[in-house]
Amino acid sequence: MKNLFLLLTTFVSLILISDADAASKMKGKVSIDGSSTVFPITEAVAEEFRNHFPRVRVNIGVSGTGGGFKKFTVGEIDINNASRDIKDKEKKKAVKNKVDYAVLPVAYDGITVVINNKNTWAKSMTKDQLRKLWDAGSKIKTWKQLDPKWPDRKIKLYGPGTDSGTFDYFTKAINGKSGKCRFDFMKSEDDNVLVSGVTGDQDALGFFGYAYYKENKSKLQAVAIDGVSPTMKTINNGSYKPLSRPIYIYVNKASYKRPEVKAFIDFYMKTAESLVGDVGYVPLATEKYKEQLKKF
Repeated sequence: MKNLFLLLTTFVSLILISDADAASKMKGKVSIDGSSTVFPITEAVAEEFRNHFPRVRVNIGVSGTGGGFKKFTVGEIDINNASRDIKDKEKKKAVKNKVDYAVLPVAYDGITVVINNKNTWAKSMTKDQLRKLWDAGSKIKTWKQLDPKWPDRKIKLYGPGTDSGTFDYFTKAINGKSGKCRFDFMKSEDDNVLVSGVTGDQDALGFFGYAYYKENKSKLQAVAIDGVSPTMKTINNGSYKPLSRPIYIYVNKASYKRPEVKAFIDFYMKTAESLVGDVGYVPLATEKYKEQLKKF
């Protein structure tokens, strides 16, 4: 019995050594682009992946969900980070270019409306106030126009660019239609630029993914929407309405046939749960990651 146990232990050790050896020898490239919201998760996974697969290059761009889909639907990249669902026109483009893909949810996010730390009046806003502020053709210029008790000072607005899935989701949730929005605000696909803008101006207001707020919460305040503040709990249970949402990676199925891409996706779905919380998002249930990978 003892000899059998030693034999089994040796056999398992050899398999693990063999797997590790194969991983260290694997070569190739994984190309990723898309959402700045999903970027922190994918980058965290990629950093861990590089420790196990040092010869596989994982390149991650941040051109926004829409910018990523422009490349993904013509087969230029293997994976698109997406903070919204693919649009019908993007689906048609993928079909035209024979790009077959799978959609894998990786986390939950809550788009967070933020204000400067010196702002003492707008710590809670209603969805209707946000709509009046951000809707197409809005004439709101000052805080006082939103609430007579608030200061008569000009509001400085910051938000993601129009290629951003966060922009699409926010405008649909608040204004009723994706892309329907005033355009006299500071736009950037780089959420760190938005953070800097809001932290540098007492009268600034902006919005972006929860992870960027959590990373900079000492510099910013999150605005409660209809009395509910964004937290891991309220995002997960859906009470942070209407700005809770799932976020995804879209994977080119042809790319998945390449061993380095397959290894990366398998690694992603097996490690995402433990990494998602670290970068400020809400993980899916354990079985969901397993189900998605099995389905794929």
